[in-house]
Amino acid sequence: MFQKGQPLWIPSADKIEKSRLKKFCLRNHFESYEDLYQWSINNLGDFWKEVWNFCEVISTEQGAIYLRNENDIVKAEFFPDANLNYAENLLKQRNNQIAIYSYNESGSEYHLTYNELYDQVSKLSSQFLAWGIRPGDRIAGYLPNISQTVVVTLAATAIGAVWSSCSPDFGLNGLVDRFAQIQPSVLITTDGYFYNGKTFDCLNKVPDILKAIPNIKNTIIIPYVNKVSSHPYHNWEEILAKQVARKIDFVQLPFNHPLFILYSSGTTGIPKSIIHGAGGTLLQHLKEHQLHCDIQPNDKVFYYTTCGWMMWNWLISVLASNAQIVLYDGSPSYPNFEHLFEIIQKVGVTFFGTSAKYLSSLQKNNFTSKHDLSTLKTIASTGSPLAAETFEYVYGHIKSDVQLASISGGTDIISCFILGNPLLPVWAGQLQSAGLGMKIEVFDESGQSLKSGQGELVCTKPFPSRPIGFWNDKDKQKYIQAYFNRYPNVWHHGDFIEHTEQNGFIIHGRSDAVLNPGGVRIGTAEIYRQVEQVDEVLESLAVGQVYQDDEYIVLFVILRPGISLNEELIEKIKKQIRDNTTPRHVPAKIFQVKDLPHTKTGKLAELAARQVLHGHEVKNIEALANPSCLEQFKKFSI
Repeated sequence: MFQKGQPLWIPSADKIEKSRLKKFCLRNHFESYEDLYQWSINNLGDFWKEVWNFCEVISTEQGAIYLRNENDIVKAEFFPDANLNYAENLLKQRNNQIAIYSYNESGSEYHLTYNELYDQVSKLSSQFLAWGIRPGDRIAGYLPNISQTVVVTLAATAIGAVWSSCSPDFGLNGLVDRFAQIQPSVLITTDGYFYNGKTFDCLNKVPDILKAIPNIKNTIIIPYVNKVSSHPYHNWEEILAKQVARKIDFVQLPFNHPLFILYSSGTTGIPKSIIHGAGGTLLQHLKEHQLHCDIQPNDKVFYYTTCGWMMWNWLISVLASNAQIVLYDGSPSYPNFEHLFEIIQKVGVTFFGTSAKYLSSLQKNNFTSKHDLSTLKTIASTGSPLAAETFEYVYGHIKSDVQLASISGGTDIISCFILGNPLLPVWAGQLQSAGLGMKIEVFDESGQSLKSGQGELVCTKPFPSRPIGFWNDKDKQKYIQAYFNRYPNVWHHGDFIEHTEQNGFIIHGRSDAVLNPGGVRIGTAEIYRQVEQVDEVLESLAVGQVYQDDEYIVLFVILRPGISLNEELIEKIKKQIRDNTTPRHVPAKIFQVKDLPHTKTGKLAELAARQVLHGHEVKNIEALANPSCLEQFKKFSI
């Protein structure tokens, strides 16, 4: 079906000409993306000023300096004299068009127009001010992905408060590990949430949260599962009924005023509290949305995410591009795989984002879309590497004329290093291009830049969405240790990648999970790609186990129901890996398990499994969605 050595998708001339990126190229007198990219990384201040102006950022002051201390990636400052408000940029539309489409797995839907969104933000921000909330104070949400969560976020940031959220599937310890660090003044939660056909209670955790975090002075409960519930806290609907909608006085703040606090996965210890600034977040998201994702006014953007994943923050920023957002609360496969596609068809979604795991699950379940996806221009995938065969599956079974954009960045930068590009073709297994203004290189272990081969993903020049720092890290030692310790004055991201001859990128997994048999570095994604081709296997996890001064690869597999691992299947898996990679990729041992550890954002927790194999304690099991599955790994060894 697909010709080897040929791209899976090529943008039409009409799509190119109508794209925002093409307009940006012509505005700056560039014919090709490559020329524009080189200019963007060699003239960082001018480039980001152009993004600011092209995307029409609302501010009281831009300032005459666009970048200070450019040669010091830690100390560099973008727009040091600027003043703006993030929420003001997201609330600039005032009309009765729908701004937020909100659905859940139980079939409920609730939508907000731009006017309704503005008025609810106005009322809630007035309540925050009445409680004495001031710029820099923290407001925390323990919330599902619903429209009220967007309202709270914008109400907090409109008055200069700092927003931080966790999804409601976090246990009490995981939640306290995060929020206790930042000491919020206000907590907002729902009475419950839905997942996979079940209803879960949130109210029962609130007393313990308040006991553990005494700084919380006010708690709001959003009636979501039950319209009437008894509790001693502030009621969301009563606050909105009591307050009067007024013109919002958006507090104008410096470019690097704290906006969001996000958290690392925390699988190796207490999660880091990562502070992101208002200007850098807004500007980076505008660039990615309008230039790389070609999100146009009135587009409808649906990203399947939770409020504990940075893609949620990325999604709501879409409102700044005069586009609409689609929210979904629940399991993506409940009641069936059709559900999300029904929403895409019903709303007329133009941009759909999800995880690589979800797309590979569709592939493993032989799902073929029968829905009308004529409005859908782009499918984005992130969270883990997307196998070349899954690229082909999407074009063969979901939609043939669509831009499939595999994107990669993370919580640390609240954005992407490598992502889609509406001007370039899509090649199986590849991310299309480095982001504008992001000087991406591939380093070997000694810090030399590689033109070919696999190495470490680094960024060698400053970019505006670098974190301001970590909470309670005043001397920035933890911050510098996390990103700049390996290569001085270079951002080390921790991905193991390869630059391709098509000028795209392939990600081979996290570099801290890289396998090292016989001293040869192997990315785990190289093995997963092959194992996914074995029909009996639903999912796999590879780790290295140290044994007699060497490292051996141990592979764990989840098999289809009714299938047991035997010597014949073991040999089939090994042959698939050996025939398509190298003998060093072949696992020394293969074991069948019932479940594999995942973080709450769906990523395989390879390090947690490795720690258990070596008899070490997993320091923060609260970071895992299914920590009980680690017990089974204790019985396995070489």
